[in-house]
Amino acid sequence: MTTVTLKEQTQELLQETFPDEKDLDATVRQLIEAEYLRRLRQYRRTDRSLSRKYGLSFDEFVNQRTTREMNFSWEVEQDAIAWETAVGGILTMERKLKALRAVDE
Repeated sequence: MTTVTLKEQTQELLQETFPDEKDLDATVRQLIEAEYLRRLRQYRRTDRSLSRKYGLSFDEFVNQRTTREMNFSWEVEQDAIAWETAVGGILTMERKLKALRAVDE
């Protein structure tokens, strides 16, 4: 077990934000979960946006070699990178959320 010392102001802010929560570990897990969910929403938004833009799923985009078909344009390359990051991020956040929630079981 690790001991963590929080500044008094930080403790007060946590108490104001989570007035009913007395367990610091549970409070920190709630904050981590909120951050994971925020990132998951962001990644899913990017995935949906690019799916609409190209009319394809990410796998279809890759399999059809869309970047090559569009002459490796800067915009398409940037979209491919953002999309790959989003798809990987979705998988990572879902895995991390599952692991985090398993702690409570």
